[in-house]
Amino acid sequence: MFIPLHDDAPLRIIRFQLVNGALIAVNVLVLLYSHLILGGTSEEQFQMVTGIIPAVLYDRATLPPDFVHIPEQLTLVTYMFVHADWFHLLTNMLFLWVFGDNVEDAYGHVGYLVFYLFCGVAAGFIHAVMFPNSEMPLIGASGAVSGVLAAYLVLLPRARVWILVLFRLPLRVPAALALIGWIVVQVVSLFALTDDESVSVAWWAHIGGFAIGLLITLLLRSRLRERLESELKVASDLPNAGQGVDSARVRH
Repeated sequence: MFIPLHDDAPLRIIRFQLVNGALIAVNVLVLLYSHLILGGTSEEQFQMVTGIIPAVLYDRATLPPDFVHIPEQLTLVTYMFVHADWFHLLTNMLFLWVFGDNVEDAYGHVGYLVFYLFCGVAAGFIHAVMFPNSEMPLIGASGAVSGVLAAYLVLLPRARVWILVLFRLPLRVPAALALIGWIVVQVVSLFALTDDESVSVAWWAHIGGFAIGLLITLLLRSRLRERLESELKVASDLPNAGQGVDSARVRH
């Protein structure tokens, strides 16, 4: 198990990860609301209403009538902005902060938002398909973040990443090693645990989000690289290119 700390891949087109930063801010605000303003039983109810409950999604169970209800299909989006606690939030947001900016750089702001949400919805749906009778709410951004990790692996496998292994040992490793190791742990954990444990950690959502992100980015890899190269060429042709801040080497 590891958490990422920093990578050495510069931004090539965008100057700042606007969408990625906004996603992180929304996740933080939602936890502040649910944990500090609601709290206790109200927070648990909030998680039940906004999380994906497969049995409810497939009309095999219903929420208590006194709960505030939203369309169950909408929970395929809302669940990815809700977290159980600060540790759950911070680990997901660290992965998103370190790896998301370069993926946003490649996809562009709007494209990245669509990609992120699609991976999250797909991850939640895959979890529901694998556990259709589960009445445990699925919450957290990890399904969408998993798609971002897969995209980073395709686009920047040779980048170097500082990681903290077991919360103790800092290492600088190739991104490919860290991310392939991460998905291997997800797969091994899925088959090593019981059904109840698999539901509680949602390994299928991690694996599903990663698979969707990998597939989409592999299909778009040539187009994404052409975009990066064309933008770099435009930047190099501008008057005074190379003077002042290097627009192709802005670091995060």
